[in-house]
Amino acid sequence: MIMKPQLIRFLILAVLTAGFSSQTNASGFALIENSASGQGNAFAGAAAVAEDASTVWFNPAGMMLLENDQVVVAGHFVKPGFEFSDAGSTGAAILGSPPLSGTDDDGGSNALLANFYYVTTVDDNLKFGFGMTTPFGLATRYDNNWVGRYHAVETDLKTINFNPSIALKLNENLTIGAGINIMLADVVFTSAVDFGGICLALSDLPTCSGLGALPQQADGFADLKADNFDDVATGINFGLMYKISEDTRLGIAYRSEVTIDVEGDADFTVPAAASFVVGYGLFVDTGVNASVTLPQSLSVSVVHNMDALMLLADVTWTGWNSFDELRIHYDNASQPDSVTTEAWDNTLRFSFGADYRYSDALTLRAGWAYDETPVPDAEHRTARIPGNSRRWLSFGGTYVIDQEFTVDIGYSHLFVSDTAINNTFESGIPTLASTLTGNYDASVDILSAQLRWNY
Repeated sequence: MIMKPQLIRFLILAVLTAGFSSQTNASGFALIENSASGQGNAFAGAAAVAEDASTVWFNPAGMMLLENDQVVVAGHFVKPGFEFSDAGSTGAAILGSPPLSGTDDDGGSNALLANFYYVTTVDDNLKFGFGMTTPFGLATRYDNNWVGRYHAVETDLKTINFNPSIALKLNENLTIGAGINIMLADVVFTSAVDFGGICLALSDLPTCSGLGALPQQADGFADLKADNFDDVATGINFGLMYKISEDTRLGIAYRSEVTIDVEGDADFTVPAAASFVVGYGLFVDTGVNASVTLPQSLSVSVVHNMDALMLLADVTWTGWNSFDELRIHYDNASQPDSVTTEAWDNTLRFSFGADYRYSDALTLRAGWAYDETPVPDAEHRTARIPGNSRRWLSFGGTYVIDQEFTVDIGYSHLFVSDTAINNTFESGIPTLASTLTGNYDASVDILSAQLRWNY
């Protein structure tokens, strides 16, 4: 089949917009913002509703329920807030736990996300679909002089997932679907480095004082950038859709783990007062690599039709125990690995929603969800990923313009639980083991819009 020129233009638009930076809004650093229609009801029943081509992501089996071949382009504006208030952050215990200097800060930054989906009919019992999404992402940015600068300044994770899929109708009640996931990732980590603390680890107090390289008085900087463009990550997903009755449908969808191996460069800025550390082979610009296993997930959804009202429910399990640590390995043999123990827990997400068909042209939506955090405690919460459990309140609507075009709008406000942090920087150099102690006042607003094209 040859794509229509209009379809090609839709695809180009999606490619150009899908790579924008993102802010995590589901548990951990997963992103659930993969549909504006689903945004309107907090993604309740997402694995069973199959209302548009975004079902490629939520449950590929749902493609068989679409009456038309379809293209969907969606965009999401995300406005997060992660305002940190210090509550006694200290330098390393071996130094007597002096107070950390620096200011409070808000690590949140506005972001854009985009999705693209395409579904076409092969025959009466088989459909093909393609999705392009950003399933994982994270963006936190602090001032260079904030109190937690040794823990994090900038963290930016972008992913793009390409997901070709098929759906097969087995009988009037049961359809199945499966897909392959091809994921690209780009990562930026920056932080300040306390070279005064390093000086004391390598020398004595009079020497470091004479050099002007005392703790918190000789900051440098680390800038790490990496991607997996030369070694793309892959995974699988599959789902089924079962019609329990004429009014009730069950959907089950699974996504596998995906292991991302990134490679890149570490650039260090060393202050003149501590330039002697280069003689030890430390903090020399070098290559880096890291590996992270992104979690598997399982969703079970139910939808029930009651004339003009559709009720939706969903529970999703995410296997975040795959994120046990973040280890960055340096090509420079003299530079020890940077390790952050995560020890994350598996999570559950519960959502409930309703769609009300006000007229043939207009559908109104509402939903509520509860997202558990995978972070086990304040000691394992980091400034790079300062999330916590959150409650969603969502509203939205769908307007049918004509037989070809439909517009969806969705809005969600996320109420984030009080978020305490008491994280000690992990290092083989005891004088660098500062502890960031405080609280985050967090919330997130998301506005989504989507255009469906039946062709």
